[in-house]
Amino acid sequence: MDKVPKLWTNPAEAVFFTAGVLLLIGTVNIFSASFVLGGQLFHDSYFFIKRHIASSAVGFIIMIIVAKMDYRRFRGEWLILLTLTVICLLVAVHYGGVDANGARRWLKLGTIQFQPSEIAKLAIIMLSAAYLGPKIDRQRPVTLFSWPVAAALVIGGLVLRQPDMGTAAVIVGLSLFLFLMAGIPRREITILFAGGAAMAVFFIQAAAYRAERIAAWFDPWSYQQTTGYQTVQSLLAIGSGGPFGMGLGMGASKFHYLPEAHTDFAFAVLCQEMGFVGALLVLGVLAVFGWYAVKIACRAVDGYGLTLALGITALIVGQAAGNIAMVVGLLPVTGVPLPFISFGGTSLLVNMVALGLLISIGRQASGKTDPDSGRRERLQRSRRRPVNSSGPTSA
Repeated sequence: MDKVPKLWTNPAEAVFFTAGVLLLIGTVNIFSASFVLGGQLFHDSYFFIKRHIASSAVGFIIMIIVAKMDYRRFRGEWLILLTLTVICLLVAVHYGGVDANGARRWLKLGTIQFQPSEIAKLAIIMLSAAYLGPKIDRQRPVTLFSWPVAAALVIGGLVLRQPDMGTAAVIVGLSLFLFLMAGIPRREITILFAGGAAMAVFFIQAAAYRAERIAAWFDPWSYQQTTGYQTVQSLLAIGSGGPFGMGLGMGASKFHYLPEAHTDFAFAVLCQEMGFVGALLVLGVLAVFGWYAVKIACRAVDGYGLTLALGITALIVGQAAGNIAMVVGLLPVTGVPLPFISFGGTSLLVNMVALGLLISIGRQASGKTDPDSGRRERLQRSRRRPVNSSGPTSA
């Protein structure tokens, strides 16, 4: 009996293939969700899809370049990237940022407009990984009271002032997640959760619109004409899709019923037009991507690769889970996109760079003699070897 041919031979190929499937689905969905808005705003139904394809092409080239490089070469670049991100954020918030819907989140350079807070997500992952990697390799203690966490809080605070609480939470959360995975003391875990809960309550109460969003989250139907409008329209779109959907381009939500149909709520349009089957396909591909991304992390040749791969996995899969939970009403409405599926040039480019780094980590790990044994296991075995207390033994 012939063997069933494999789609990939290693985890690096798996994440490349699954990300490509998500990007293909996203491209089709973005065109369907945006052609009405593009025609109305720019008299060009292809306005958004042309930009998305251009971003995809540039991102693909950058991803290939990064994937062919040794990820360990990026150990020092995080400092430059982080500094540039902080400067861009400060400029965006205080000086030359583009104002849209009462928020300043974008910078415009000529015809190019980008969102610095998206770059900050990857920057904080690289920053945390560069700090935690050597400590994991040498089995040194890890503490939350360190400069990467402080940097994450500063950048998160800058993003919060834009205002963008969802992205700020992602930036801080990514850093804290990596420190948790590295093994902080139990006392600090208690402090982390208690402090996080207190800060969440404070920031929600500090702005009236955030409190209204929380109220609408618990009962969107009572606020369906105000803060609960997006959630209600999203649920109606998902429910109207049925098992197989209305067909590509046939959904009604994009006709100004559902705001941000091509960005934050792209998954709702996908469910309406591709149905439950399409939604399951996306969830399944995301699950496969996450599974192999974690395998890459476990097989990494050093602590830096392990931490960086875990951070990238959290960046893509974590944001996807958060976005989908928001779309179906399990989380309050935030500005967190669905990776590879929501429209957004900066987000897509950052995700493609992150994908290239993940593939690079996987490629480096594939050359190991025993790919399933990580760096930490080898360190533990070396510690169990008998050591001659009188000094080194001569040959």
